[in-house]
Formats: sequence, structure tokens, C-alpha cells
Amino acid sequence: MIKLNTLLILIILSTTSFAQPNKWNKKKHFTVVSYNVENLFDTIDTPHKNDTEFTPLSTKKWNNERYLKKIDALSFVLSEINKNELPELIGLVEVENETGVKDLASSAKLKEGNYSYIIEDGPDPRGIDCALLYRSEIFKYLMHKSIQVRFPFANNQRTRDILYVKGLVKKDTIHVFINHWSSRRGGMEKSEPKRLQSAQNLKAVTDSILLVNAKANIIIMGDFNDEPNNKSMHETLQAGTPAESLAFTNLVYENFSKGEGTYYYKKNFNMLDHLILNNAFINKKKGFRPIMPEAYIFKPDTICYTNKNGDKSPGKTYGGKNYYGGFSDHFPIYTYFYQK
Repeated sequence: MIKLNTLLILIILSTTSFAQPNKWNKKKHFTVVSYNVENLFDTIDTPHKNDTEFTPLSTKKWNNERYLKKIDALSFVLSEINKNELPELIGLVEVENETGVKDLASSAKLKEGNYSYIIEDGPDPRGIDCALLYRSEIFKYLMHKSIQVRFPFANNQRTRDILYVKGLVKKDTIHVFINHWSSRRGGMEKSEPKRLQSAQNLKAVTDSILLVNAKANIIIMGDFNDEPNNKSMHETLQAGTPAESLAFTNLVYENFSKGEGTYYYKKNFNMLDHLILNNAFINKKKGFRPIMPEAYIFKPDTICYTNKNGDKSPGKTYGGKNYYGGFSDHFPIYTYFYQK
């Protein structure tokens, strides 16, 4: 006979370690995905943008065949995350323009989701932006805007905008922020002020929302090019673990503490992609709310590259000029919500 303490442990484990509700209900359950799709460019040279490397005559030889293979690969990943139904919200990072988002939304594996989309042309020299795919019969669009990020310490130079979208899930208003912060090019410390500035701008907007409604529902996602314990995320944005009672809870903190990550660099995983919720949202007892304060990394073998030592990493499209024909150099992350 199992002792009481052992039974309680088994019950706790069975209710906290799952990545999906035991019985999926399409009317009540809801999936949110964040995915850096690694340079989803069309094949056309856009004036005033430095996108020539993704054209047919470039050293990358980016042609229509490779573009369509990329669309099919990305749609495969997104369609496999939840076998029960397609995700309701998908935040995309590293998309060049509306062409790529539209083609992805209308691809064979995603078209039954009847996705609408939002993308705005921002200041990135290469032309990459953030975008949102959403199932319009479930997420009712209200408005969106681009949040500019300027660097006062660098001649007021701009970086990629943060995409802010507001919508309704039934009667609940949802505020969604999709981010792609400055890279670590030049070194982590040297580039850190740029990510701190992005964090300050984002925090200012979320603070204004919470000032009006302390119980607002905020979802922050994207590629932040910093890890959960870096200053931009933990101190400036105030996103931590549930136990810390900061302004936000970073759902990937547990993955990070286990040494997991979404991006593989120099034989190490980095946790650069995040899903973040404000604590009032996490603690909700009614309406639209998260099932568990956890995020999950989607990394089946089918989208991985396995090296000679057996180590697995994201199966990417390119490595420098070398074409591998994979999916993306990032793993997507996702979490589940409950709507009633």
C-alpha cells in the first residue's frame, strides 16, 4: 500500500509537470506561441533596406524554391506544437514584411486556422520586424501600435520597434507585446545599454496600462537577446520567478534554471526567448487566465540538428553562407491558457 506522503507527492507531480491539459477543449483552451523564425525574407530586393543577401543573385542564393521550403518548414513547426488544434496567438520575430506573414498564414498546414496578421515596417536596416498571427474568430482585434525605441546615448539612433496589439478573448481585454531587442554583437556588456533602453520603454507602457487597470492581462513575448537573470529582464522590466513577487513572472525561468535554452551558441544553450505575464493575470481565478505559470520549449527531434557527439540544437536554415535548409536557429516556446 502506498504511504500517504508518497501518494501526495505523486499527485503533485501529476498535476504540475504536464505540458498540456489532459483533456483538450477547443472552446476553453488557448495556445500562445513565440517564435524567432530566422530571417523570413522574400526574394525581392527592397529599396532602402539592406536585404540583398536574401536575393537569388547573392552568395546565399536565396531563391523562390528555398523561400517556399522555409514557409513549409515553419508552418510544419507551428502546426505540430499542439496536435489538438492550431495556436490562437503566434508572435513572430525576424520577419521581413507582409509577404512572408501572409504566405505563412495561408500555407497548407496553417490555412484552416483562418489567421489574420499584423506587421508594421520599422527602422531596422535589414528590414526585419515583429508580427502577430491571430485566429480572428477567437482573438478579437481592437488596436495596435508600434512602440519606438531610441538610444539617447547613441545620437538618438533607433532600433526595432516593439509591436503592441490589444484584443479581446470573450470579455477579457488582452495586451500583447512582441519584442526583438538588440543583439549582443560587439559583446554582451557593450551592447547591454541598448537592451536596457528597450526594457525601459516597454516597462513605461506596461506601467501606464497597469496604472489604469491593476488587473489588466499582459502577455510579453519575443527574442530579448538577454537571459532571465540579466539586468534588462530581471531588474529593469521586473520579470522574475513566481516566488519573487516582482511586477511580472517570466514563464521560462524554470527552463533556464535547468540549463535549457532556445538558441545554441558556441556549444551552449542560451534562453533568449521569453513568455512573460503580469502577476495579476497569473493569479486570476475567473475568465481568461493561464493554466500554469510555465512555458515549454518545442524541440522534437524532427526540428533538431544532431552533431557527431549526439548533441541536439535547432535545425537552422543557414550557417553563415552555408545553406542547411532547416527550420530556424531558435526553438519556439509556448504556453496554455483557459478561457471560460
